[in-house]
Amino acid sequence: MLTKVFSDYGMVLVLIVLCALFSVLTLNEQTPTDSDAIAELLGEITGEFDRSAVILVVGEANKGSGPFAEKLREELVRAGYDDARVVVGIPRDLRVALDEMKAKGERPAVIATSGDARKWGVIEGIGVRYPEFSGCEVLWPESYIWPDFLKRSNLLAIVDRIVVIAVIAIGMTMVIITAGIDLSVGSLIALAAVISTLVMKRLGGLEAPAAAVAVGFVAGILCCGVIGALGGFIVARFKVAPFITTLGVMMMARGLAFMITGGFSIYQVPRALPWLGQGSSLGVPNTVILLVVLYVLAHVFMTHTRYGRYIYAVGGNEEAARLSGVPVRWVIVLVYIFSSLAAGLGGCIQASQLNTGTPSIGMMYELYVIAAVVVGGTSLSGGSGRILGTLIGAFIISVIQNGMNLLGMESYTQQIVLGAVILGAVLLDKVRSTGAVPGFLSRKKKTSD
Repeated sequence: MLTKVFSDYGMVLVLIVLCALFSVLTLNEQTPTDSDAIAELLGEITGEFDRSAVILVVGEANKGSGPFAEKLREELVRAGYDDARVVVGIPRDLRVALDEMKAKGERPAVIATSGDARKWGVIEGIGVRYPEFSGCEVLWPESYIWPDFLKRSNLLAIVDRIVVIAVIAIGMTMVIITAGIDLSVGSLIALAAVISTLVMKRLGGLEAPAAAVAVGFVAGILCCGVIGALGGFIVARFKVAPFITTLGVMMMARGLAFMITGGFSIYQVPRALPWLGQGSSLGVPNTVILLVVLYVLAHVFMTHTRYGRYIYAVGGNEEAARLSGVPVRWVIVLVYIFSSLAAGLGGCIQASQLNTGTPSIGMMYELYVIAAVVVGGTSLSGGSGRILGTLIGAFIISVIQNGMNLLGMESYTQQIVLGAVILGAVLLDKVRSTGAVPGFLSRKKKTSD
């Protein structure tokens, strides 16, 4: 019973344990930057300081405290504090502002801040660095303890990080279930991004209508599909090893992406391009909606359609599948088409996220995609695997990377950990496929009896 639970839900349990572990390891003091925090500071300032006081509101650029500072300053001016000033940037910008005030003989009555800016050395040591401002009060909203890992912005970053990998992993799962492999997906990401943005540029560039984005995406995805069909045909018809075939396709696709652009990025793209990769609908990122739809469709295809069963049959025993009337060659070509189309869509998503077409994107993505599929429980020997398991595997990879980043681990340490995770997943697959775990447990039980 326990073995079955771990076999069916082991990866979900691993994901839950990882989330719990990084939540504990990243517990930290949090200073809010929401509207309630603005109201809290506004109440403190209006209750303690004259309307003529110099109020300096500080926030960090590209962080939540930046908009917080801008909004708080607006509220202070509305409340009658005409000398409320704002500094949004880095610690050096605050030092420059304080030096200018010191030179003019001015003195801030209060420095109001929140978020990451609160921990700046120049704020914490204001009385030491600027003895003239020793009476200046530093105010921030009431803080609380919460894991950095579970912050909304971080959870969105995890999802955003896996979108491209998870989309491509759908096609890769189908390929690996047939006992194949596709090393070309990383290069196809770049090729799709380049072709789609080049088409958009030809259709009007910056002034092109939103329809040009759809046309460019379709062109990039279909080109990748044609390349995938060619690779799948070579594997199915001439029995060339998938590793070698897709390695060749990988090199040609990357070279073609650089040849098309001359090695430069394509920036003249329609203003509607970021809608897919950066936009949201009803408060939910568009990429997340797309990911859910694709995985539902892929799950239904693999579990409730004839060709889904054919894919499993080919991976389980190709000769038996052929004798049973399964169109083996067509199934093999089909999975490589799916894999390439998924890679093309991933390239379009990344082009939308970056708002440009760059021939160098997608480097090493094939390895992350394969890792997600294997960690998700798909057997490299073919015949078994689940689409939803692949999604869990993608989340596991992303959570591990994100957690290590939050803990400040060096990049080479992260590579060691990820390599160990992949090896562990492969070993687990080997143990599961050979039945070593049940055999070991049964021998142990027999000995104890």
